[in-house]
Amino acid sequence: MPNPVLVDVVRNGVVESCHRGSAVVVDNAGNVVYSIGDADRSIYPRSAIKPIQALPIIESGAATKFQLSLKEISLSCASHNSENIHVDTVSQWLNRIDLGIENLECGKAFPSYQKAAHQLIKEGKDSSKAHHNCSGKHSGMLTLARHLMPEVQGYSAHSHKVQQTWMQTMSELIDEDVSKMHWEQDGCGLPAIYMPMQKLALAFARFSEPEKQSDTRGAAMKKIIEALTEHPEMIAGSERCCSAVIKETQGKIITKLGAEAVYAGVIPHLNLGFALKIDDGSIRGCEVALGALLNKMNTLSADENLRLKDFFNPAIKNSLNHVTGEMRPSNSWNI
Repeated sequence: MPNPVLVDVVRNGVVESCHRGSAVVVDNAGNVVYSIGDADRSIYPRSAIKPIQALPIIESGAATKFQLSLKEISLSCASHNSENIHVDTVSQWLNRIDLGIENLECGKAFPSYQKAAHQLIKEGKDSSKAHHNCSGKHSGMLTLARHLMPEVQGYSAHSHKVQQTWMQTMSELIDEDVSKMHWEQDGCGLPAIYMPMQKLALAFARFSEPEKQSDTRGAAMKKIIEALTEHPEMIAGSERCCSAVIKETQGKIITKLGAEAVYAGVIPHLNLGFALKIDDGSIRGCEVALGALLNKMNTLSADENLRLKDFFNPAIKNSLNHVTGEMRPSNSWNI
């Protein structure tokens, strides 16, 4: 059976397009609290797992050794806009650990955020590896590599100790051997694992009760939640859903986008983790679905919904800036 329609695209009262998908919410023990669609499916979480990949940077002592700030820890979890605050922080961070942008093993990338791209063109500058939206994650992994061994080259390989370290962390969180999971390279060159969506939700649920982890891991989880709450602008940036949700809820909800329309996150005060995937890979679809899921869990106030309306119930406008429709959660969420 196909997944249910989660999001409707409406023009003058008529559904013009739709987005199918699935979502699941679990508690710290992995019990399913809510699901819609095929919650047993496996997916590529892509960048949604970055907060988990950042845990070893703190657990290993690398963050302390190299005096990483909360802003840098937040950036290590980011798929950022390549705004100046992101690019400059990457450059300064790498310089402080005696490395440079050339050590990043992601490719050069032009900013996907139009305002940042236009600014780069206006200044007559070329893009660099620091402009890649994953450069913060790569900087974090370079920091871990710098801490673990003298040679950092090759840190992006699946077999490298840096990659095996975060896979071991994920394995411990979900009680499965991640190193044996099917994988392929991600957009930035790092391993992208193919894993059960319920397990992805479980990994984030574990962030909600750090006291149930080892002292080292619990402290690392708290530090990441603190960093993202204090510096939501670093995880994504201006006009981005991840940053807006964390900022507007003041850390009551922590969420992270992954390519091809994945969202995962934690609701700390409810001790819940969640994951969702839109089948057609539409980012616009997964933002509306994220709002529907969070409202299904009764986590958003009326004021928070209003402030996040541009993501969760966006108007559709034409080139004259006239409203011609809207995107909204489908009736499937009411069943």
